[in-house]
Amino acid sequence: MMSAGEAEEAGATTPGTAPATTPARDAADPAGAPDPGGAPDPAGASGPADSADPVVAGIAAGYAFAGQALELGALLWDGRCRPDAPVRIPLPMLNRHGLVAGATGTGKTKTLQLIAEQLSAQGVPVFLADIKGDLSGIARPGQPNDRVRGRAGEVGQEWTATGFPAEFLALGGLGHGIPVRATITSFGPVLLSKALQLNQTQEQSLGLIFHYADTKGLELIDLKDLRAVVAFLTSDEGRAELKNIGGLSTATAGVILRSLSAFEAQGMADFFGEPEFDTADLLRTAPDGRGVVSVLELPAVQDRPLLFSTFLMWLLADLFHDLPEIGDADRPELVFFFDEAHLLFNDASKAFLDSITQTVRLIRSKGVGVFFVTQTPKDVPSDVLAQLGNRVQHALRAFTPEDQKALRATVQTFPKSSYDLEELLTGLGIGEAVVTVLSETGAPTPVAATRLRAPESLMGPMDAAELDAAVRGSALHGRYAQAVDRESAYEKLQRTPAEPKAAESKAAAEPRASKAPKAPRAPKEEPSLVEQVVSSGMFKSLARSVGTQLGREITRSLFGTARRRR
Repeated sequence: MMSAGEAEEAGATTPGTAPATTPARDAADPAGAPDPGGAPDPAGASGPADSADPVVAGIAAGYAFAGQALELGALLWDGRCRPDAPVRIPLPMLNRHGLVAGATGTGKTKTLQLIAEQLSAQGVPVFLADIKGDLSGIARPGQPNDRVRGRAGEVGQEWTATGFPAEFLALGGLGHGIPVRATITSFGPVLLSKALQLNQTQEQSLGLIFHYADTKGLELIDLKDLRAVVAFLTSDEGRAELKNIGGLSTATAGVILRSLSAFEAQGMADFFGEPEFDTADLLRTAPDGRGVVSVLELPAVQDRPLLFSTFLMWLLADLFHDLPEIGDADRPELVFFFDEAHLLFNDASKAFLDSITQTVRLIRSKGVGVFFVTQTPKDVPSDVLAQLGNRVQHALRAFTPEDQKALRATVQTFPKSSYDLEELLTGLGIGEAVVTVLSETGAPTPVAATRLRAPESLMGPMDAAELDAAVRGSALHGRYAQAVDRESAYEKLQRTPAEPKAAESKAAAEPRASKAPKAPRAPKEEPSLVEQVVSSGMFKSLARSVGTQLGREITRSLFGTARRRR
């Protein structure tokens, strides 16, 4: 059975407290005035919306969509829950992206679970980043109790305990899940610079190192490959090569080498290697037609937030590279929930932010919706926030001057409404939120204080033994569980460090049988020009000079990540 804390996070209002849903005081609208003395209905009380109340009727009409939609909950107005005024999101608008925000403990995780369940039921695959490890329960039916039944009755929900098809993933195999790995080549210099916390000059220098490795046929599979290339370029034998690529000082290369060594010493080596995870596996549906919910388990690496936030961006960038343009569709191809989003934007360079903005803007037409999950909208840059058409804002705290400033900034991001949003946002209960989404015509819906539905799957983690059994029984286990270490830059430079080009020729002459088998998605060289390494002037100049490297340079795009053929 759920603990009281779990039940509260499911959305149940604590007995003896009133949901803070105070509308703006309007003398011309007596129907919107609070009950005498400000006392709301008893906890859990609900009643039919007053059809004579033009505010309630107007908000309800804004969410009366004709097509398929996800049910979020019921309207809150004047301290009462109105089950006959449902608050919904049109399914075709889920690729217009969104934001789920709110203070810690206000129910954001259960909101993700609620939305993910309904997307799966509609045949849409979902990706969830599980920071705390409590979303694995989505694969098992929920546990009915008085609080869940009470919430369902308040919002007019026909609650049925239901489990959903789920796949469990883990970065590098640390924790419970199918190992998710990326090669250094596909991760690219921009995202890796973010993970290594390099400055702009060092980021540009790392891009030149990637360029050198590409042109010399030195495959960068894992961290030891990149460390070997940097060590070679700073060695007596490699200094001439360092001069040839220009713009890279020995001192900067040394800083990068030390950063890589420290990164590896922290246990990060497991996240890079082969077989590399194929992001097409995030787009699957179950035999019964429901979308598979891919849950990336992150508790084992939650103390390394910068790493997992950049890995999430890599997954998104890889999808961007490989999915075809589909334009507007009846339903999204995938909805991607990006938890702890503020970690991605902290101390990010302008080039990095520009790349995120461009990815979010363009991936919509490939059928992917992205929901950023964080505490306040100010955690997300304004250029990205402007593209998030769907908003679910849980309660905010206002205990400090900084909190007050964040609250006022959040209120300013909402359309004009009939609520006193500053008062409302600080008084919402657990499982309540302020919602505005894009209608079927693309126009914003009225702002609606909402009591959210209860998820129908288990609101808490699965048993560890049961989770491990699910992972071992997955069809993906055989493809990704065992790491592969084939010949790459490290082995080539170890053999003849002074002549990497000669080593490449020697390797090509060796019989194929002597080589370790290649992983399914090993990086492939493509006969194409460099699209973009990074957006600096130095790199643009470099790109103009690579005409002689046709057939050898790996094509890179928005984040410097490598494109690969499926």
